Amino acid sequence: MNQTFAIVLPVFGLIGVGYCVAWSRLLGHAADDAVSEFVFVIAIPMLIFRIVATADFGGVSAWRLWVSFFGGFVLCWIAGTFLIRRFFGRDARAGLVGGLAAGYGNTTLIGIPLALSAYGADGSVPMALIVAVQLPLMMAAVALLMTRAERSDNVVATPADARATALSVGRNLIENPIVIGLVAGGLWRLSGIPLAGAVGDVINRIADTASTLALFAMGVSLRKYGLRGHIQPSLLLSALKLVLMPALVLALGRLIGLPLVPIKVAVLAAACPTGVTAFLVAGRFRTGEGLASNTITISTVLAVASVTIWLALVEAI
Repeated sequence: MNQTFAIVLPVFGLIGVGYCVAWSRLLGHAADDAVSEFVFVIAIPMLIFRIVATADFGGVSAWRLWVSFFGGFVLCWIAGTFLIRRFFGRDARAGLVGGLAAGYGNTTLIGIPLALSAYGADGSVPMALIVAVQLPLMMAAVALLMTRAERSDNVVATPADARATALSVGRNLIENPIVIGLVAGGLWRLSGIPLAGAVGDVINRIADTASTLALFAMGVSLRKYGLRGHIQPSLLLSALKLVLMPALVLALGRLIGLPLVPIKVAVLAAACPTGVTAFLVAGRFRTGEGLASNTITISTVLAVASVTIWLALVEAI
């Protein structure tokens, strides 16, 4: 357990430092935003590029990893949507935000640093495979379900153009820095060129800053979102995200024979708190912003305990 605390506390401690800096306005809003932009546009994509370009994927069964993780992801999304609509009387758009908050974790800013801290390079490979699929899967699902929710709530009178929706999703994916890092890393890997010399040194120096700055930036973002209004629905969504989803992923992983390190990383990814994407989607809908904001904040705070417990549990397997 002491080793588990040694892994978890520094990770969430850096988030706390970022929160305190944002709260104190020590750097100012412009600097806070610049750090977050650097992490998302440069540092994390460079880290993912290095992982994809140089990692050994031979020991990872990608389809077993994806089935176990995304099986839990989909089930929690459905549960979150159902509970928000059925028991809290929210509309279809807020239900979609609730489902996203219950299933979509912050695997980029928190999951990757956690995997690196806990399992080193061996942990970064399964986490990169999860990130590689989670982002496009989420964007496509949200784009499709968004139009259905808007029609259900009578927000739009005319059906959405399927071709325009597909083009919008494709354009967003092509322009996303993380997707660019994934594709560029794959192309470099196929080229067979060693990631060495001056180029390798520059990439390594930037990639090595990603974990620390990502956690700092998450703390800065947490200060921005905060708590907004009623918290009961967000407590329920946080329970789905931090308790139910890791349990489902662990059960599915063991059922289909996922190897030991990938199953540990998959559970760790599932135990990550809700990602900021839920708030961005809520802003696009203009409903559920408080629901998403509360869930991000509450799940991140509670994740200090839940990640510690899940990490100890998977180590005991």
